[in-house]
Amino acid sequence: MTQRTNVPNETFMQKAIRLWKSKPIFSTACVLVLMVILQTLALGFEFETFGEWFSFWGRNWINILRNNANVGIVALGMTFVIISGGIDLAVGSTLVAVGAVLMVFVNQYPTGLLTAAGITGVPAFAIGILACMLMGCALGGISGFLVSKQKLPAFIATLGMMKICRSVTQQLMQTQGVKVPPAFLSISNFKIGGQVILPIIYWLIIAVILHIVSKKTPFGRQVFAIGSNERTARLSGINVEKVKWLVYVLSGFLVSIAAIIQVARIGSMDYANAGSGYEMDAIAAVVVGGTSMSGGRGSILGTVLGMLIIAVMNNLLNLMGVPPFLREAFKGFIVVAAVLLQKKESDS
Repeated sequence: MTQRTNVPNETFMQKAIRLWKSKPIFSTACVLVLMVILQTLALGFEFETFGEWFSFWGRNWINILRNNANVGIVALGMTFVIISGGIDLAVGSTLVAVGAVLMVFVNQYPTGLLTAAGITGVPAFAIGILACMLMGCALGGISGFLVSKQKLPAFIATLGMMKICRSVTQQLMQTQGVKVPPAFLSISNFKIGGQVILPIIYWLIIAVILHIVSKKTPFGRQVFAIGSNERTARLSGINVEKVKWLVYVLSGFLVSIAAIIQVARIGSMDYANAGSGYEMDAIAAVVVGGTSMSGGRGSILGTVLGMLIIAVMNNLLNLMGVPPFLREAFKGFIVVAAVLLQKKESDS
């Protein structure tokens, strides 16, 4: 379907409305600008100098980005899953499981897996990170196998994995004493310019890489093709089962990256609550960013903008004193509204 690029005698408002309807990135960016303006007003201007205000405003933004970098990374993987026509409800529980694997390997106590074998420091960190990544890929691969080969609905397959990963991890780790070495914490907490921004940098680097993958590689084009029309993609020679499986492996891998950052950030993991709500937050960011829940349309840039909208909204509601439970209601409203807008556009 071709889209008009130039319309004779089009007013500014008409052009803005046309771009809002036809360009998800444009509409998402407009909403983000509005949210940033509201947040800036909520922060206030009661400072003696502009420099003090700007410094406070900048620190607030660094906190927002750092606190949402993990979910942002998970949302990048969720983007590929949803574009392919699937969904991954297991990301939060997968984070707990792979985080537990990482901590077992880097455990500094004498009873630690590698410490007991005399392996400590950087070699232990490297082994633990590799094991964490492999575990993430394996758990994502299991979900992908159930969806692609066994033809289970993605909702059911990943819902089952969500329950299995968290409950098994809690059972196995309930008697384990784990101490993460202080040196490992520098992976996330090393300061640049006096600020802890490494999680933000990791998120942005991964986003750039995946943007290139989605736009410039055969794998990216195949994911879009499968989400748009799986039957047509199969007839065109695409190995649909393989691509779907790889999408979930990618999601699991990105969850493992988020787990590494989180463990290195706080030095521990709450097996009962860590990653709780990541599914909702990641899906919200993806949908708000313009990715269609029916598959075949979306972008990494849109997801990054959508994650920023969710993050700024949470910060704005916090500044306004809205209770935490009601903040989730606002998030749910935004997701429903975004899907309704997508449906309206597709029907028009």
